[in-house]
Amino acid sequence: MIDKRPGESLWSEWFGEGYEVSRLKPLIFFTEEHVDLSHDLIKRALASSVQRDGSVDSLSEAFHLVERGKITHLYAGEIDGEVYLTICDENGETEYGDTVDQIIPITIVEL
Repeated sequence: MIDKRPGESLWSEWFGEGYEVSRLKPLIFFTEEHVDLSHDLIKRALASSVQRDGSVDSLSEAFHLVERGKITHLYAGEIDGEVYLTICDENGETEYGDTVDQIIPITIVEL
């Protein structure tokens, strides 16, 4: 059965490179585009992703984590067709001087 709830596939767990965490053992989720977490659909989609990830038992626990999350708007991209994204600046350059194939605006939420 296909899940057709709006925003259901909006968030993914971050497995990329170049993001400096600010919390001890955080859960890190991201979405493409710079989004505003004050929008109910976006916040609900993130909480749902956190719950489905198995990090919490209930949706209310997930909402609690989301409310306390650290939101960062960044840019990322693939380098030479790599599967994972790498953080870059708005010009596509990584901290190591590489250039990404395509610059993608992203929003990262650290829980």
